[in-house]
Amino acid sequence: MLDHQVTLLTRTGCHLCETAEDALVRLSAELGFELTTVDVDSELTLANEYGDRVPVILIDGAEHGYWRLEEQRFRAALGKPVKPS
Repeated sequence: MLDHQVTLLTRTGCHLCETAEDALVRLSAELGFELTTVDVDSELTLANEYGDRVPVILIDGAEHGYWRLEEQRFRAALGKPVKPS
């Protein structure tokens, strides 16, 4: 059973979104969370709320961060061991 649901709000043509998705795919295999990607432009409410901050990372439905994935902070939010820097 997976511990957390992580959602990445993304947009077509967004380089930062691609970078975040690559990192989250790698981390999902290691940390055991379910990853879903959603195009922020697919719903007007999402575009209005998050459109100027993509990529946006949600953990269990709550906003965790945007623009760049801070891996140590992300691991801590999932309650997983933080790798030494």
